[in-house]
Amino acid sequence: MPLGAFKAALMGTAGVSTETVVLLSSQTITSGSSISFTSGIDSTYGEYIFRFYNINGEGTGPTFDCLMSDDGGSSYGVTKTTTFFTASHAEADSTSFSYSTDEDIAQGTSPQSITGSQNPGADASMAGELHLFNPSSTTYVKHFYSQTISMGETVGAKHTFTAGYVNATAVVDAIKFQFANNDYDGTIKMWGVK
Repeated sequence: MPLGAFKAALMGTAGVSTETVVLLSSQTITSGSSISFTSGIDSTYGEYIFRFYNINGEGTGPTFDCLMSDDGGSSYGVTKTTTFFTASHAEADSTSFSYSTDEDIAQGTSPQSITGSQNPGADASMAGELHLFNPSSTTYVKHFYSQTISMGETVGAKHTFTAGYVNATAVVDAIKFQFANNDYDGTIKMWGVK
């Protein structure tokens, strides 16, 4: 049975795996700088999904970033081309929809933001997911996309979309998530999709 809405809805429920969606790893961080997944990303699955739960950054206005590696996490400087846009609705009732050239990457190796600037409040958090496709291909580039919902630095709902590709035929075998120069709390789970 192919992955459907009902099976996808099960993801994130503690201990639930199905025949096509398998929970591979779960990591929780408390006041740390990054979470890295350096094993389990291989040719077993054609798609990997990373889900973010109650991610709360420290400090003012950090962005939540992802970095990918082709050497098991020894370095994270793979070349990417990406796009980034956000829809937001502030508590003061202003709205916006914007493409951000400051957050996209054109053939660069810097960390990719997957949120805009976050609110540092104790009650503020972010949730969302990142999908990585065919990371073990040695023929094609590696596509990914993410979407997150968070309390933005300007207090309100911020829905952020990021997509792109790692421009290399080398395998992508590790991924790291961090707040830009800040510590954070939260849980990230990695799923494999057959």
